[in-house]
Amino acid sequence: MKKSNRKLLVVLGIAAAVGIAGTGFAADDMKAKAATPAAGEKAMTPEEQEMMKKFQEFSTPGENHHVLDPLIGKWDFSIKSWMSADAPPEESTGTSEIAWDLDGHFVKQTVSGSMMGKPFNGMGFIGYDNLKKEYESIWIDNMSTGMMKGSGKWDAAAKALTSSGTFSCPLVGGDRTSREVTTIVDADHFTHEMYSPGADGKEFKMMEIRYTRAK
Repeated sequence: MKKSNRKLLVVLGIAAAVGIAGTGFAADDMKAKAATPAAGEKAMTPEEQEMMKKFQEFSTPGENHHVLDPLIGKWDFSIKSWMSADAPPEESTGTSEIAWDLDGHFVKQTVSGSMMGKPFNGMGFIGYDNLKKEYESIWIDNMSTGMMKGSGKWDAAAKALTSSGTFSCPLVGGDRTSREVTTIVDADHFTHEMYSPGADGKEFKMMEIRYTRAK
């Protein structure tokens, strides 16, 4: 790799680490520096400018991020969860707040409610990876020491985000696979369903959450 390319990659890595790539400063100021370098600095080569362009495209939120706009707001929800396909559901309610975070790069959700008779608090992030061209999510809460992770695609016709992922499960002694579907019902309602294989290997619905926009 050329010395100039290594230098540029280091600069881009630092930019990503401190988060300046997500601000208007990054797109405008770095572009200006490429066109008109400061005194004593060399102008970027065409190759370096192309690399910079690719980095900016990767780090800039676009229309795929705005697919998540209907989720933004404060919500009341009811939840049903099942330990197995033939078990009665555990039911509870709670509240949630969903907002754009990190300069519009990710959607952050916080949840407060109860589960199995105990206080339940959780937090999750959803974002669109411009490079992988898919949505990625992560979830943590006070009833687990593991992280739920998933990735998937948006179906515009169904207004649904379907993702596949894994979560730590003490019942299987390790990672357990899951399929999750978030569906936009209308401006004031959306649902989230989670499915996973049972002891017989057949998929069943583990959880269903119905959200209603808080008034």
